[in-house]
Amino acid sequence: MDFSAQQIASFVQGEIVGDADVTVNTFAKIEEGKPGSITFLSNPKYEHFIYDTDASIVLVNRDFIPEKPIKATLIKVDNAYETLAKLMTLYEQSKTQNKGIASTAIIAKSAKIGKDVYIGAYVVIDDDVVIGDNTQIYPHTYVGKNASVGEGSLIYSGVNIYHDCQIGNHVTLHSGVVIGADGFGFAPTPEGYNKIPQIGNVIIEDNVEIGANTCVDRATMGSTIVHKGVKLDNLIQIAHNDEIGANTVMAAQAGVAGSAKVGEWCVIAGQVGITGHLTVGNHVILGPQSGIISSIKDNSRLIGSPPMEEKPFFKSQAVLRKLPDMYRELNALRKELDELKKNK
Repeated sequence: MDFSAQQIASFVQGEIVGDADVTVNTFAKIEEGKPGSITFLSNPKYEHFIYDTDASIVLVNRDFIPEKPIKATLIKVDNAYETLAKLMTLYEQSKTQNKGIASTAIIAKSAKIGKDVYIGAYVVIDDDVVIGDNTQIYPHTYVGKNASVGEGSLIYSGVNIYHDCQIGNHVTLHSGVVIGADGFGFAPTPEGYNKIPQIGNVIIEDNVEIGANTCVDRATMGSTIVHKGVKLDNLIQIAHNDEIGANTVMAAQAGVAGSAKVGEWCVIAGQVGITGHLTVGNHVILGPQSGIISSIKDNSRLIGSPPMEEKPFFKSQAVLRKLPDMYRELNALRKELDELKKNK
């Protein structure tokens, strides 16, 4: 479907600079723009691409002033990146959704299935499951006994939702996600390790998105909770009895050990490790590969292992690179000092 610059500008309350009748039907990166595509510029370091891009429309911030002529039509908005995200969401929602239940799906008689649901081939829905309206469940997914999935959720192929777990409204679970596997609980004995039954569940609140092959373990008792608006990347481990605060985002290969609490609006970078039974405050930013071994106050910005505040960390890294030279200088000074002692 084609959309004109005028239609797009009306939708995003933008200001057109150029041909208001030009149309687009796809998205592109600014350096790969082609006729019929819309792109955006928000980072100044990519500005040089805007003068050569073949994209038909470019979203720019309202304060953007070009240094050279631009052949594309510009739409000026308050925030080009956020506006692009809004348009891409609209584009995705305009696609025709799958509906209906595949003949090879296995659905327990006691399960309650909402309206306008899609259940793909070889999906298994166990006893007493509740599936909300307009939810889509793709092939080869399993939903265990007494579990629930809210309205408008998107469950991709190969997802496993264990018994008693609760998935909220408008949740997206990507392929390979496992919700509710046993927490890592074992009691040491002289003969080995005895398994501690994990009798809790997992609660995923509304508007959460969880990336491929990420695991959220069930609680030993009570619930492991992922609060509303959380975004988890691929290959993340959330352990038993953890609580992840609302609107926190976490990048790939991060791991949170058992019974930890992570606050709201945190940014957790890739390969961060958080020890169990501690608290990470609200609005905390943890840089890549940070190793968190103690609780962290609100609004902290840490990096490294053990973690340090950002400025001291980067200063220490600058000094670290100079250590070989400093070591040679120290040895030279020692030799000079020894010579002075000998000549007294």
